[in-house]
Amino acid sequence: MHRSDVIVLGAGPAGVSAALAASQCGLRVCLVDEAPLAGGQIYKALPSSFKAKKTLGLDFEQGSSLREALDSSDVETFFGRTVWLVRDGFTLEVVGPEELESFEAKSLILATGTHERIIPFPGWTLPGVIGLGAATLLLKSQQILPGRRTIVAGAGPLLLAVAVKVLESGGELVAVVDLNSAADVLRLAPSLMGRPDLAFQGISWMARIHAAGVPFLSRHTIVAAKGAEQVREVHVQPVDQEWKLLHDRKAQVFEADALCVGHGLVPVTEVSRLLGVDHEYRPDLGGWVASHDEFFRTSLSMLYVTGDGAGIAGARAAQLRGKMAGLVAAHDIGKLSREDFYRVTSKLKGQLRRAERFGQAMSQLMRFRPGLLSTITAETIMCRCEDVCRDEIEEALNEGACDLNQLKAWTRCGMGPCQGRMCGEAVASLLASRIGGREQLGQWTSRAPLRPIPMDILTADYCYEAIPLPKPLPR
Repeated sequence: MHRSDVIVLGAGPAGVSAALAASQCGLRVCLVDEAPLAGGQIYKALPSSFKAKKTLGLDFEQGSSLREALDSSDVETFFGRTVWLVRDGFTLEVVGPEELESFEAKSLILATGTHERIIPFPGWTLPGVIGLGAATLLLKSQQILPGRRTIVAGAGPLLLAVAVKVLESGGELVAVVDLNSAADVLRLAPSLMGRPDLAFQGISWMARIHAAGVPFLSRHTIVAAKGAEQVREVHVQPVDQEWKLLHDRKAQVFEADALCVGHGLVPVTEVSRLLGVDHEYRPDLGGWVASHDEFFRTSLSMLYVTGDGAGIAGARAAQLRGKMAGLVAAHDIGKLSREDFYRVTSKLKGQLRRAERFGQAMSQLMRFRPGLLSTITAETIMCRCEDVCRDEIEEALNEGACDLNQLKAWTRCGMGPCQGRMCGEAVASLLASRIGGREQLGQWTSRAPLRPIPMDILTADYCYEAIPLPKPLPR
């Protein structure tokens, strides 16, 4: 059993910042993550066997600085750990590299980040079709192109980041397909200029794409990916401002062997749901988030949620939120006086507001719009784990399914290894379109194991003959 004052779950920018802040206040801190190194998705480290032969960019440099600060701190780090159960109190049950482990602490900081939202379309399960987040990992930490001829599609800042990375890595970028229009971006200009460095980066990315002569299709979406054994053709069609297909407009067809697509990011809430804390639906922050105050305290005492898991706001805001959560945990435990806490956090609040203003403006470009459901045909697979198509979902809705857990029980949608992380947003949006809103649906019940784990690792070695049996009843 690993005992500490604070457990921080997640070693991205928010988690590392929270761990460092709490540790610097004199708390014993355990930082737990399933990745081999700190950095999260945005600051993903290269595998230890890789050697960089060129400058890998600002994200890599910032990630290296974060890892160096962590290495020189008193934070106890536990990487390569898969958390499969969390109990109130707080206890984490973990599958480690060699054995089962348990962590116990007075307080828990959740810095679990986000997962991708991908709304299905015909052919989205073909080999060669991957998420923008997966493409980012391939390009950044593995130094691998998604394919020889790549199309990048969807919404949000990852769209341009992946497109430019493909070009910089020597790949052929066939087209960029953006659900948003230039007008959508211009409306957010006042908030975006709060971070002129990042705004300029976005402009430079656009210039790089146009200079390469790559077709840039605004207000378009993917309607189908086709191929025998992998994607070979990608069909693209215009949409209106609510992202609904304009069926009177002709589709364009591009030849490609890779399609990187993503429709935004969603805060991860499995642990907070498992612990029964209050949640609220905030489409401006990415979807469902654990309810929290300005210091990231949740409705459960000594449980904090931070980073993008508290609502999409970007990497800079995630670091500041993490630092705030670490300081709050130290104050609540009694290691930081009230006077020192408010003195330290007063300046931090202003920095956080500015960072959140930019990040939440970018989040608006990823805000889900129900018109995108028009890309899902009756035969389109929605739940990849259980092979559930849209027509099966619609049949259950027609028969009276009125909440997510009922729909899950009737169709098995969301019962597979991903536990609804891939299909949940699309299925919930379909149901919401019938009953009037996501708030009425609630969320799928979170259950252990939180991640797929080998069954044999939870069971001891034994044979049936060794099981003690009670004596039979006397005749």
